[in-house]
Amino acid sequence: MSTEVQAEAGEHAAPAPRRHRTSRRTREALVGYLFLVPSLVIFGAFFFYPFGRLIWLGLHQQNRTGTATRWVGIEQYGEVLGGEEFSQGLWHSVQYLIYTVPLGLVLGLLLAVAAHRRLKGIKIFQTIFASTVASSVAVASVIFFVLINPQVGKFGRVSWLDLENPDSALFAVSLSSVWQNLGLTFIIVLAGLQAIPDEIIEASILDGFGPVRRFFRVTVPLIAPTLLFLVVVLSIFALQAFAQIDILTQGGPAGSTETLVFKIFNLQQPAKQPIGSILAVGLFGVTMIVSLGQFMILERRVHYGN
Repeated sequence: MSTEVQAEAGEHAAPAPRRHRTSRRTREALVGYLFLVPSLVIFGAFFFYPFGRLIWLGLHQQNRTGTATRWVGIEQYGEVLGGEEFSQGLWHSVQYLIYTVPLGLVLGLLLAVAAHRRLKGIKIFQTIFASTVASSVAVASVIFFVLINPQVGKFGRVSWLDLENPDSALFAVSLSSVWQNLGLTFIIVLAGLQAIPDEIIEASILDGFGPVRRFFRVTVPLIAPTLLFLVVVLSIFALQAFAQIDILTQGGPAGSTETLVFKIFNLQQPAKQPIGSILAVGLFGVTMIVSLGQFMILERRVHYGN
């Protein structure tokens, strides 16, 4: 009889460890959520709230003191995003991206391949190639302005670097961005090249691959994740470019270098803030579309294997 009672008591007591495990998991989850609180507070203060404020401003009209005077709703978004202000700024931003990303990526790749050779004194050249990382956008823009100045610059008489010509000003400004970001591109690509195992290169040589074929069939596929990362990052840099334009052209001549970011900056007077806010929301959407589109298109060609 006592044995049966003990067995029944053991059966009823079995779920206790399960409750203990559940409470332990709850405590662990609670600790994890507590660790997330600082990040959520920072994101909320510096991203979610400002972005929500932008959307809210776009739904109102403001007076000269910056006070919301009238609710206009979503119609104002349609008018601004479908107007010339947005389309012109978007076109200049896309042009700037087309000028900077492919050229910067190709130059950084070529410099990294050249510096990857195991030659005596190559560290000196690696330091020189990466030196632009140490300079700010403002300093790089001023140096570039001096170089292409018609009076004192070495390249001042090159027609396609004329900052006063509406047909060449945006391309000239984009070259300053390419030069300034070249050090970052070089360092990241060089790190990708150095991560390629020597055995793979040696095996390709034994298989009869020449330098050119080895570069396109072996090296490029192995550093494809690095190149994809740079394409996305450089595209975001291009869409957000402001300091170069402000220092070199101030949006001129004739508005030929007014990108979306520069237009947003010029529309920050209190009465025009709703329009600038809508353009900022539009820029965020364009940046997201470009980034996700690049991932969807280029990731199919990316090799993530070891």
